[in-house]
Amino acid sequence: MHLYPVSVSLLILLVAGAAEVCVAVMTPLHGFRGCAVREFSFVAQKPGCKGLRITTEACWGRCHTWEKPVPDPPYIHRHHRVCTYNRTRHMTARLPGCQPNVSPLYHYPMALHCHCAVCSTQDAECETF
Repeated sequence: MHLYPVSVSLLILLVAGAAEVCVAVMTPLHGFRGCAVREFSFVAQKPGCKGLRITTEACWGRCHTWEKPVPDPPYIHRHHRVCTYNRTRHMTARLPGCQPNVSPLYHYPMALHCHCAVCSTQDAECETF
């Protein structure tokens, strides 16, 4: 038996009774193309409370986008898609050290599934689009 190096490893997980097939692509992140769920850590903060480090799942990746010039205003046709939430679970954390008049509850989304879509201000910051 000869073993050959594989540049991309695919791991297919079939879960009994599940309706979906999960595919994990084991590639270096700098070479990844597409949109995926990835572990993400941040410090949750709000005025009147101490910060709390939270680890959750977020969307990450690169999506195909394009622009082309057109002869009439607005002189450009844009199609910008970003890696964004498709399905989420709403999570709540309790921040430590909050002042008596400040709620310690901090709400954030946890990504369950991500996809490439036009940026929506409902779940992302889109200032540059």
